[in-house]
Amino acid sequence: MSRILHGAGALMLASVFLLVSEPAHAQELNGANTAWILTSTALVLFMTLPGLALFYGGLVQAKNVLSVLMQCFAIACMASILWFAVVYSLAFDEGSAYVGGLGKMFMSGVSFDSLSGDIPESVFFMFQMTFAIITPALIVGAYVERIKFSSVMMISALWLIFVYGPVCHWVWGGGWLSEMGVMDFAGGLVVHATAGTSALVIVKFLGTRQGFPTHLQPPHSPGMTMIGAAMLWVGWFGFNAGSALAADGGAGMAMAVTHISAATASLVWVLIEWVKFGKPSLVGIVTGMVAGLATITPASGFVGPIGGFCIGLLGGFVCYWAVGFVKDKWKLDDSLDVFAVHGVGGILGTLAAAIFVADTFGGAGLADGMTMSSQLGIQAIGVASTVAWSAFATIIIVLITKAILGLRTSEDEMAEGLDLSYHGERDYNF
Repeated sequence: MSRILHGAGALMLASVFLLVSEPAHAQELNGANTAWILTSTALVLFMTLPGLALFYGGLVQAKNVLSVLMQCFAIACMASILWFAVVYSLAFDEGSAYVGGLGKMFMSGVSFDSLSGDIPESVFFMFQMTFAIITPALIVGAYVERIKFSSVMMISALWLIFVYGPVCHWVWGGGWLSEMGVMDFAGGLVVHATAGTSALVIVKFLGTRQGFPTHLQPPHSPGMTMIGAAMLWVGWFGFNAGSALAADGGAGMAMAVTHISAATASLVWVLIEWVKFGKPSLVGIVTGMVAGLATITPASGFVGPIGGFCIGLLGGFVCYWAVGFVKDKWKLDDSLDVFAVHGVGGILGTLAAAIFVADTFGGAGLADGMTMSSQLGIQAIGVASTVAWSAFATIIIVLITKAILGLRTSEDEMAEGLDLSYHGERDYNF
């Protein structure tokens, strides 16, 4: 009997030793989550190529459509290499509260077996890369039809390093806004506020298109724009629901509220047009869709269906108003309304998240010790700091680019069209 008790005691001690020696927090790869983030990565890349490219391409004149497609495609290629080389490290490596270190340059230390949470780090790397691709591509819509291609590439490269990387670290990489408790589920600050703010700065330096604001040519292909918009809507499920980084109920709710907000804002926008101008336009309804998607993005993982509906209402009304305000009051030729739709939408959704996260509205609930007003204050700090840094850094970037390459195309090049003058090609041969 004593031998049995002795053996049992030894077995218990060995078990305790094994439990203590193995970290309790160690995670294993989750196949379901990995499969979902692989899918989401493809969906978010699909948003830029071809979604955003076609959405923007249909809105410009026929003689400039290839230049827009080229800018989106080239930015996607360049952003991928910069993300691999340095920007991923600046965003997600351990560093200061303001920017990551350089320990992950060229994916240093990322092996076949490396995990980020319970998914491969290589998958996390790729998922986040697609966000870095689409964000500078969003800015393209502000300066179409009048900027040098070389300047697009230089501005975008410097912008990724000095704007996107640091702000991404602040919010998602464990930086100071993350420590403060800012809520930005899928990019209201990191993507939309940065892109929208920088778009205004660039067009301020660049100047207006020929005929602005009253004699501009209409979009050459609203049908192309609608096709691109539909791709954006589908891809946005990966953008928002994928940001849960898991195949779970949180991802499902993020997908549901994303769809509700997009549909609501689309109808709001087109109804305003219908009442104001007597006809509902295709360009109007798809622009409303993008406004609804941009506005729900930061709140998508925190709010419930009622929150999604209310945020869609707000996005439709406020972004529609902002379009006219930027062009009529500020006299800025933000050609395809990047600030009014993405900037204003992202900022509005970031602030609204503090309200509709409350369980009163069916949201996930506020963090322990937080009230609606205190969370709103944190959200406001996030907005103010992101807008301020984006504006300041973009001014420096534009000034450097202007000094080295110049910004604006010549009047002859604009008259001929950027497709021929910069790329030697024409999309339509008639």
